[in-house]
Amino acid sequence: MKQVAVRIGVGLALGLGLGLGTTQPLWSQANDIPSAAPVMPAGQTPEQHGRKVLDEMVEALGGDAWLHRRNMRELGHIGRFFRGTPTGVVIDFTSTRQFATADRFEAMRVGFITDKSILLPGKKIDIVQIWTAGKGYEVTYKGRVELPKDQVEDFYRRRDHSVEAVVNTWLKAPGVVVVYEGTSMVERRLAEKVTILNDNNDAVTLDLDVTTHLPLRRTFEWRNETFKDLDEDAEEYADYHTIQGLPTAFTISRYHNGDLTSQTFLLKVEYDVDAAPDMFNPDVLLKKKQ
Repeated sequence: MKQVAVRIGVGLALGLGLGLGTTQPLWSQANDIPSAAPVMPAGQTPEQHGRKVLDEMVEALGGDAWLHRRNMRELGHIGRFFRGTPTGVVIDFTSTRQFATADRFEAMRVGFITDKSILLPGKKIDIVQIWTAGKGYEVTYKGRVELPKDQVEDFYRRRDHSVEAVVNTWLKAPGVVVVYEGTSMVERRLAEKVTILNDNNDAVTLDLDVTTHLPLRRTFEWRNETFKDLDEDAEEYADYHTIQGLPTAFTISRYHNGDLTSQTFLLKVEYDVDAAPDMFNPDVLLKKKQ
């Protein structure tokens, strides 16, 4: 399993048991062994079965409660990689994400946690990033600046291809095509693969655990404007914990063209927390920490 210890240990135990007794017949050929892979029911098209699998994913994530989340707050840290190798950079953070509804805009606020000083104990947040209205800002007590264009494009590209975007936007758009592609393996787990294609020829592929129906991997491709070729962005989800009735991945691994670029380890997650009205306003500056 691709993983690095980043201040905390996250483990996954995989147990395999084989029993061979004198009364148990041996399988003569490999293709005689029953498969655990699901089979598409007769009479269903790949589109129909793909949509059924996506409906099962939504129910597994929490159904209506997941669809109607107001926000989520996270505490954790992220480790950076270069070409799959740890850089040694570890960032502690807290974030609050507001989900879009009829009366709320979508936004996100990320605060970076650092030590107060060598002499003073405790932690402080003196830099935040705010993502709102298609832009990204870095905010301190001194003021705000817009984040670089490539960083902003990357953030919103991933947001527009997220699991939430697939369910809330893609599947409701006219001309969308859903294709069930059979089974795959994600980190030794058997998954069902579904691809969602919109009328702009943009696609997202989801690999869903055949047992829990929870997302294990999200993949999409986009055209690199510099090199004029296709880049692949993928996220893998693991270490699910049920928080307020909602299964939540506490380990998120991100890949660029197959190379691990970051791993996020969450320590705490809360849903539907009280959020100040100005939390996502980049014009409200931070107070200077002493």
